[in-house]
Amino acid sequence: MVDFRPVAYVIGRILIVLAILMLAPAIIDWRAGLENGHAYLASAALTGVTGAALTLSTGNALGQALDTRQAYLLTAGIWFLVPFFGALPFWIGAPGLSLLNAYFEAVSGITTTGASVITGLAEQPQSVNLWRGMLNWLGGLGIAFIAMIFLPLMRIGGMQFFRTEGFDTFGKVLPRATDIAKQLLIVYLALTVVTMTVYAMLGMPAFEAVVHGMTTVATGGFSTNDASFSVYAPPIHYAAALFMFLASLPYIRYVQLMNGTALPLWQDAQVRAYARWLGMAVLAVAIWRAWTTNTGFEQAFRESLFNLASIMSSTGYGAGSFAGWGGFMLVVAFVVGVIGACSGSSAAGLSVFRVQLVIAVLGREIRRIGSPSSVDPIRYQGRAVEDDVLNALILFVSSFILILGVMSVAMTLLGVDTVSALFAVWTALGNIGYGFGPLVERTGTFIDFPPGAIAIMTLCMILGRLGLLAILVMVLPSFWRR
Repeated sequence: MVDFRPVAYVIGRILIVLAILMLAPAIIDWRAGLENGHAYLASAALTGVTGAALTLSTGNALGQALDTRQAYLLTAGIWFLVPFFGALPFWIGAPGLSLLNAYFEAVSGITTTGASVITGLAEQPQSVNLWRGMLNWLGGLGIAFIAMIFLPLMRIGGMQFFRTEGFDTFGKVLPRATDIAKQLLIVYLALTVVTMTVYAMLGMPAFEAVVHGMTTVATGGFSTNDASFSVYAPPIHYAAALFMFLASLPYIRYVQLMNGTALPLWQDAQVRAYARWLGMAVLAVAIWRAWTTNTGFEQAFRESLFNLASIMSSTGYGAGSFAGWGGFMLVVAFVVGVIGACSGSSAAGLSVFRVQLVIAVLGREIRRIGSPSSVDPIRYQGRAVEDDVLNALILFVSSFILILGVMSVAMTLLGVDTVSALFAVWTALGNIGYGFGPLVERTGTFIDFPPGAIAIMTLCMILGRLGLLAILVMVLPSFWRR
């Protein structure tokens, strides 16, 4: 029998914090003389009461350590339940979305996907864009904690390879996970402040710099304008590309850097491969566009750098007419979006680490054709990769491809065209935020998708954020037995 009390207690505490944070956009609206502030106050009251009830009723579980099943339930509960309360302001107040669309928006924010069903962002009350940015930022921070502490323990998709590394900063063992969490919070805050400051110094209005600073560091992609970064000057594009790249590196490397150890960052095979693959994709698209159009190379390079960094880091910002660049761009974008950025960050997709291991496994199997009896272990950064890691990796990659195909077909059965369906599932499962296809072209959002397709995308965003297996394992009867 699973003891739900520790899980409910943690979720209750999170809801209390969420209720307190809702007061910030309420104050913004009241200072502007808008009635929309009441929507945030009502949402905060409902969220706070629910959180307090959960906390008080399960307080006798305080101090109990979570076992593996409770860790699964906690991660699933956070990304299924917390967005419901985060969606209340969008439903009760501006922009007055349906409950399904409001939940979609909140899930997109907390999972740092960046897909939206809201149009006319610049005309919305500032509280709407602030709350969207806060959901992105909180989601990115929560993902950082879970990616470093829970996922390695849950053995999802080969993440157990990082189990020791999450608590050992190459020689200096941190006594508790809370020590890592505190240092990570400092790094996350510092990177956010630096990003906001640079945006403001480059000419971005203060409020927009604050929102974009939060959504950049979280690799979330929510913007204050329908045109995203197309409205900003080229220097901001370069700055955003840099910060999106930095935000999608493994968080443990920043903790190590904070402890005075920079060498692991430079030696990390995942970081080097990420930079190399992104650079190759950017140069290929930039050269192709400069060669086949009248676009100058600087513009082609800048827009390719910005958009591909946004896609591969699973941020979701856009600049220029990237969606209309043609088939070659779509293929490159699809591939880098599936690969994603680094494990142990708020980026999603398969992750560079897993793709590296897949390539290594394929290479070994090809070599075995000529030498069937050879002993050829897989190694990563000098460490032998055990069979249980490879088995989890194969299961994860297979599940990702299967879900991508099944959900795309399910969308077409609901009347969505093939291109829109494929890229909608791609953007949701990879937490990417970009949309391509006829249903997205009119508004640049997913508002024209039927309710069933919105529900499928919402589920895919949560599946992608939790590493697929964290949800799939809970449908097994054996999970609920000892």
